Amino acid sequence: MPKIQGDLQEDAGGRRRRGRRITSSLSEINVVPLVDVMLVMLIIFMVTAPMMQRGIEVTLPESRRAQALDAERLFVTVPLTFREDRRVMVGEESVGVDVLAERIRQALLTRSDKQVYLRGDGAVQYQELVTVWDELKAAGVDNIGMVTDLPRQLRQP
Repeated sequence: MPKIQGDLQEDAGGRRRRGRRITSSLSEINVVPLVDVMLVMLIIFMVTAPMMQRGIEVTLPESRRAQALDAERLFVTVPLTFREDRRVMVGEESVGVDVLAERIRQALLTRSDKQVYLRGDGAVQYQELVTVWDELKAAGVDNIGMVTDLPRQLRQP
């Protein structure tokens, strides 16, 4: 819409006043730059997201009679940070030890295999493993297996 400006007019007191002035404002937002920025940010996040996912580092104790386990079994991992934050890993999920029993009960409802495998870092104290063991027993788990690793000289390359 074009701008319309009126002429300057004088009123009876000798003052000048402006006539009617009509201006149009830009009422539409240009979304093309916004979409461009959002697409660039989406690409950046899609590239960097897989790099940010990181598991926890656990050094398993070694045993000569260790056997390979299937991936579908339920693993409870006690990391070295258990001393500070009292959290364990149930599969890939971090869970506090105070809610571990309920979380294990829920996980075992849909499983036919009611075994739980306990993994602990080699530097974790035995008392910390027993604490988690007691919580698993409180959840109703009868069969708890301890996961170990083969010694380095017996592993196949």
